[in-house]
Amino acid sequence: MNQPPNSHQEEPGERDDDRIRPRAINRPSVDPAQAATFGRPRGVDGPFDRLHAPDTGNGTELRTAPPPPESLAEAFSRPPGADDVILQRPHDDPHDNNGDGSGASTGDDSPLWSSSSDPWRDPGAGAVLGGPAVHADDQEADAERTPGPLLSLPEVLFGRRVKPTALALLGVVALLVGAAGGFVGWALAGAGDSLTGELNVAEAQAGKERPAGSIAGIASRVAPAVVSIEVKSGQSGGVGSGVVIDGDGYVVTNNHVVSQAVQDDQAEITAVFIDGTRSEARIVGTDPKTDLAVLKVNVSNPVVIEIGRSADLAPGDAVVAVGSPFGLENTVTEGIVSALNRPVTAPGENGEPAVTYDAIQTDAAINPGNSGGALVDATGALVGINSLIRTVGGGGGEGGSIGLGFAIPVDQVVRISDALIAEGEVEHADLGVNAASVSANTSEGAQIQNVVEGGPAASAGIAEGDVITRVGDRQVRNAAELTVAVREHEVGEVVPVRLVRDGRPFTVDVTLGSD
Repeated sequence: MNQPPNSHQEEPGERDDDRIRPRAINRPSVDPAQAATFGRPRGVDGPFDRLHAPDTGNGTELRTAPPPPESLAEAFSRPPGADDVILQRPHDDPHDNNGDGSGASTGDDSPLWSSSSDPWRDPGAGAVLGGPAVHADDQEADAERTPGPLLSLPEVLFGRRVKPTALALLGVVALLVGAAGGFVGWALAGAGDSLTGELNVAEAQAGKERPAGSIAGIASRVAPAVVSIEVKSGQSGGVGSGVVIDGDGYVVTNNHVVSQAVQDDQAEITAVFIDGTRSEARIVGTDPKTDLAVLKVNVSNPVVIEIGRSADLAPGDAVVAVGSPFGLENTVTEGIVSALNRPVTAPGENGEPAVTYDAIQTDAAINPGNSGGALVDATGALVGINSLIRTVGGGGGEGGSIGLGFAIPVDQVVRISDALIAEGEVEHADLGVNAASVSANTSEGAQIQNVVEGGPAASAGIAEGDVITRVGDRQVRNAAELTVAVREHEVGEVVPVRLVRDGRPFTVDVTLGSD
């Protein structure tokens, strides 16, 4: 093998003198004082000395310790019946190879003599752990011990040291804290919606709470008692309204609504209720002079309207009209009482006498078809039967409402309806004269045009040309008011009548007759 230039080949044994030798052991001197303090006692060569026994033969006899005090012996001695529990190997143990009871073992025998072995136990240790140092009687007492009474919640939480008032106050404070936390949570939730920009769409309630006196509430109670009246006579017919006033099926309406059926025995009258029920109706009686009629329908348990008092009304009171204008069933309009005791007159139907009555004037919208319908007050009670309207244009009475409607007062309706149901006809008080207003649109009185021979006026000395200005307590301003003033009284009643003759006023007593 080629060697590099200037190389030197090491001879065997050439570097033995250059190897590092072990350092010499440096053992410092031991201080005699420390050796006396921390060194092994004399005669001890190993880390632990064997337990001395009296027969060790080491030349030194061990002195036994004095007996322990009686209290310690009682506290730490073995319990009765526990002689088999030992902490040191007995002298006659076969595993004691030394035979000195020290527990040391020099052979391969097991160093443990208890039933359980501990792998971490020092084989040279002479002590083992035994059972608990308790008496058997104590164990039986523990097994037979019965559980005591259970503790209540206040005893567990407060140990019977909290007053009931303090406990209640604590509960109130807890509720307040919880409410405050809930409010804060609600506020934070609302703020979160606004911060995140979410769109909250409000939803309408399924139903709306309405006050007791609302128009909707009144209409809901009145509408079931108002019917639509359909009259068919040959090729013609008409539509009006009616009101159920009695549980036996009696319906009051206007005479002019059923006048065609009065003239034609083949005419058909049908009452249509709010739920769509249709029932044939027959005429019980009519009163053309006050434009009232009573019908009878065959239905079971009809809704009957509540009857009020027209005498309790005052101008300005709220009223509601319910009917079928132009055939539009159950139409509701609202207004006020514009005037009371308004005498109105209208031509009769089919040659019948003129219609005259003391009306309730209202601005509630009343149109053709409302005739015979209900006019009720703010409580929903019937105060009038809608009958006439004053209109402009629309020839043939087909003009619309201009806020001048007239209803027959319910006090008069009840009196006439009772008579028609009971007798089929009604009679009115009569003075026995024909009169005309002194001059158109004046309030000077009613001037006598002629006097019925043998009538009440003739018997009282009233003559043609006299001007009547008062009947009883009622002032008379025109011919229509004379008629309604007389009809306010009963047939056969004696009524004072004030006259003006040749510029001289005087009063006569008249015994009213029947028309």
